[in-house]
Amino acid sequence: MQKVNIVCVGKLKERFYTEAAAEYQKRLQRHCRLEITELPEQRLPENPSPAQIEQALSREAEAIRGKLSSSAALVAMCIEGETMSSEALAAQMQRWANSGGSQLTFLIGSSVGLHPSLKAQAALRLSMSPMTFPHHLARVMLLEQIYRSYQILEGSRYHK
Repeated sequence: MQKVNIVCVGKLKERFYTEAAAEYQKRLQRHCRLEITELPEQRLPENPSPAQIEQALSREAEAIRGKLSSSAALVAMCIEGETMSSEALAAQMQRWANSGGSQLTFLIGSSVGLHPSLKAQAALRLSMSPMTFPHHLARVMLLEQIYRSYQILEGSRYHK
């Protein structure tokens, strides 16, 4: 069974996000060993300077690196990443599994993103959409897409 880690900067606060995330976590239990790690987001002033943002991203990256496995395929969630269909994501996850990739790690950065060094380290930079969504919705959307990928791979009717 594949191990899927989601490393997130920031905590889900709103009940509707936590309930939606919990539902997909429950559904994913039969497909993978899922682990979600929440790391604290660095505090920034209301109008941070580029230097303050860089410093915050650097500190968050250091914390993230402490949670990474060298054997996991790394996927950085970022707006400038590649967009792909649900079928393409499922196929990529299958390719990783077939090539011995028993671990996948998805990174969700803070509301100001991920440090460029983490993006450079990733096997895939993935974007959900060029549209802007609430930061915490990204986790729910990612969990749903991981679940959908497993459903596609098993030929379920979930994906229509």
